[in-house]
Amino acid sequence: MKLINIGYGNMISSSRLVAVVSSESAPVRRIIQDARDKGVLIDATCGRRTRSVLVMDSGHVILSAVQPETLALRCSGEKGNDTDE
Repeated sequence: MKLINIGYGNMISSSRLVAVVSSESAPVRRIIQDARDKGVLIDATCGRRTRSVLVMDSGHVILSAVQPETLALRCSGEKGNDTDE
């Protein structure tokens, strides 16, 4: 099982990850609100601005303060930019 650092000491399993998207579009904002209403939203931003939204195969939606590009690098096995923290 490979874990991916999604910022500020929070980790997720890469095998359960379905999508990493930017949080700026209206459809993604609706996904966030729907997840909040259903009780499947996990806020891992530690009070920072939400920069990416991670959709898991279980239906959970996770908010992260790390850029989607950085998370993509971390998923692909490259080092990525660890200065986000």
